[in-house]
Amino acid sequence: MATEQLLLFMAAGVLLNLTPGPDVLYIVTHALRRGARAGMVAALGITAGCFVHILAAAGGVSALLAASATAFAVLKWAGAAYLVYVGIRLLTSQGTKFAINSEAAGAHPARAGGLKGIFFQGFWTNVLNPKVALFFLAFVPQFIAPGVDNKPLAFLLLGLLFNFNGLWVNIGWALAASWLARRAGALQRGLRWLDRVAGAMFIGFGIKLALTDNPSH
Repeated sequence: MATEQLLLFMAAGVLLNLTPGPDVLYIVTHALRRGARAGMVAALGITAGCFVHILAAAGGVSALLAASATAFAVLKWAGAAYLVYVGIRLLTSQGTKFAINSEAAGAHPARAGGLKGIFFQGFWTNVLNPKVALFFLAFVPQFIAPGVDNKPLAFLLLGLLFNFNGLWVNIGWALAASWLARRAGALQRGLRWLDRVAGAMFIGFGIKLALTDNPSH
């Protein structure tokens, strides 16, 4: 991968993880209610769930590329439609509404048993979300050059890079939640602008995917 393509991939991944969604809402909610430690554990659980999707998708890339033109086209259009759908939802959204608990983050530190539950709930919430798997299959292959010999390995490495960058962004959400709890208005305005930028980027990725030919041909 060319350096500029790698930087674009990393920027898109960071932007995705900055964009409010179910995972971010889960992290922030626990951080606000039970402290930054609980929020970071929630981020670790979600990241662990993403590894399952990455490994599963990487294992299926070779079969996907060797499939018939019809099968590839169906998956391609499904992925493109999903990316455009996500982009439109972000462009038209009024911003994610975070339920700010009156108890400031850190007021009631999470117990060890509670942290285990938070981790596994985040893990299964992510693993059981088919949209995450669809996203990886639609997004990551666009950054794999057609001439790469081992496409599943390339997919796996890019997926791990995406997950590594996303982990630190999600931990940042957890650490920032307490500080932002009393500044919810300013946070909400900033997130609306972030939604617009991310929405335009996802629509662009969806259009690019729709115009992509099967790289195995």
